[in-house]
Amino acid sequence: MSKASRRPARQAAQALRKARRAKLRELRETQGAAGQRPTPRAEPSSRVSAYQSVGEEAAERFDALTSHAGLIRAKLPGLLKHFARIPDPRQPKKIKHKLTSVLLYGLLVFVLHYASRRAANTEMTRPVFEENLLKLFPELESLPHADTLFRLLRDIDVAQIEQAHIDMVNQLLRKKKLARWRINNCYPIAIDGTQKNSRASLWSESLQERRRSAADAEGEERYQYHVYVLEANLCFHNGMVIPLMSEFLDYEKGDTEHAKQDCELNAFHRLAVRIKAAFPRLPIMLLLDGLYPNGPLMARCTHYGWDFMIVLKDDSLPTVWSEYQALASLLPNQIHERCWGDRAQHFRWVNGIRYEYGNNGRRHHLLNLVVCEEQWQNVDEQSRLITKKSRHAWLSARPLNPANVHSRCNLGARHRWGIESSILVEKHQGYSYEHLFAYDWTALRGYHYLMRMAHALNTLTRFSAALAKSHAALGIRAFIAFVRNTYSGPWLDALAVAERMNRPFQLRLI
Repeated sequence: MSKASRRPARQAAQALRKARRAKLRELRETQGAAGQRPTPRAEPSSRVSAYQSVGEEAAERFDALTSHAGLIRAKLPGLLKHFARIPDPRQPKKIKHKLTSVLLYGLLVFVLHYASRRAANTEMTRPVFEENLLKLFPELESLPHADTLFRLLRDIDVAQIEQAHIDMVNQLLRKKKLARWRINNCYPIAIDGTQKNSRASLWSESLQERRRSAADAEGEERYQYHVYVLEANLCFHNGMVIPLMSEFLDYEKGDTEHAKQDCELNAFHRLAVRIKAAFPRLPIMLLLDGLYPNGPLMARCTHYGWDFMIVLKDDSLPTVWSEYQALASLLPNQIHERCWGDRAQHFRWVNGIRYEYGNNGRRHHLLNLVVCEEQWQNVDEQSRLITKKSRHAWLSARPLNPANVHSRCNLGARHRWGIESSILVEKHQGYSYEHLFAYDWTALRGYHYLMRMAHALNTLTRFSAALAKSHAALGIRAFIAFVRNTYSGPWLDALAVAERMNRPFQLRLI
C-alpha cells in the first residue's frame, strides 16, 4: 500500500489521477460492451530482462542478428547488381575498396542508426564489430573509412542509388507482397514536403532561401538557406510505410529570370513524372494534404490514370464548397453512418461537382467531395467524461458510395499521416534526416538516398513474420540498438553463423 503524502496538493493530484484511471477503465468497458474497439497502441513492456541465463541471451541475440541480416541479405543481390552498373570515377590502380562494398557499407551505416560519419568510423572499425559484420556480410571484404564513402558519393551518379531502391520496391510489387493492403485495387502513395536542414551560409547554389524577420546591425536583410525535400511513401492501413522516392527542391530549377525559387508544387509535377516512368502500369491512389487541390495537379492525375484523395480545407476551392452546400441537403441517400474504433462517424458526400479553372474557366474537372464528422468520448484531466468532435473533408477522384466510403476515407485518406510519422521517425528516431553528412549537393543527396533505402529495409524487417514479435517486445529503436550491440560483442560463432546464413530467407509480411 502506498504511503499517504504529507502535502495536500500532491495527495489531491494522486487522488485525481486514480479517479481518472478508474473513469477511463469504466469508459473502455462501456465501449467494449457496445462493440467499439479503440485502436490499440503498440508499446514495449517496461519489465526487467526476461533472460534467465547467458545462454538464453546469446541465443536471442544470435537469432535477432541473423534474422535481421538474413532478411536484408535477401534483397542484396538485386541492390549489388544495380550498384555494380554505376560507373566508378576513381583511378583503378588506387582503388582499395570496390564501389559495391563502399555503398553497402554506407547502407549499413543507416540500417544500424549511426548519426554521423565520425560515429560510424569510431564503432564499426573496432575489431570485434568488424569481424562480426564481415561474417554476416562477406560482400564488404573490408570496411572503408567514412570519408571514402563521401568522396565516392561526391563523384558518382547518386540517382542510381535511388533507382536501386525503386527496383527493390518494384520487385515487392511484382511478387504481390503488398497486394493485400491495396485500397480499391490501388496502391496508396502519400506525398509530402519537409525541410531537411537550414544554415545561415549559402554553401550551394541549389539551396532554397527565406528572408529573416530581422535585419543585421548594418540594416541589410538577412537570409536563411535550407534544403527542402518532397517525399513519396507507400502508406498502408496496417501501419507499414515504405519510403519510395525523394525530389529535392532546387533553386536553379525555379524561375531564375524573375528571381522565383523552386516550390513544392513544381517539385510535385517533376516527382509525378518520375513515379509514372518508374511504375507505368501500377494502379496508384495519391494521398495529398491541403496544399494540393488545384486544377493542373488533378488534371495530371487524371491523365496518368491515378486515383486520389486530397484534403480540402474550408478556405480552398470556394466554388466547390458552395456547390456541395447547395446539393448536400437535396441528396438524403448519400449519407453513411458507422463506428470506426471508438468513433461514431457520419459521412455525407456529393458526386460530380464541376470545378472550372484556367483562363475564363476554359478547363474543368468533375470532383467528388466527402465530409466526415465524427465524435468520441474521453476523460479529461479532471476525470470528467467529455465528448470530442472532429471534421474532415476530402476530394475523391472516384464517385463515393456506401460500399467504398469507409475504405477510401478511413483506410486510405486517413492514413496519409503515415508519411508525416515516417518523416518524424527519420528526423528523430535513428536516421538523422536533418544531419547533412556532407556540404556537397551531390554527396548530400547520395547519403539521403542511402538513408531512405535503409529505412525501407528496416521497415520490411519490422513487419516480417520472423521479427515482428521482437520489435513488439523491445520497440523499434531498441531492437536496432540490440542488434548493433550484438555486433559489438563476442556473441557469434563463425560456423553457426555460416550454417544459418546458408539457409534461404523468405520475406513474409504480416
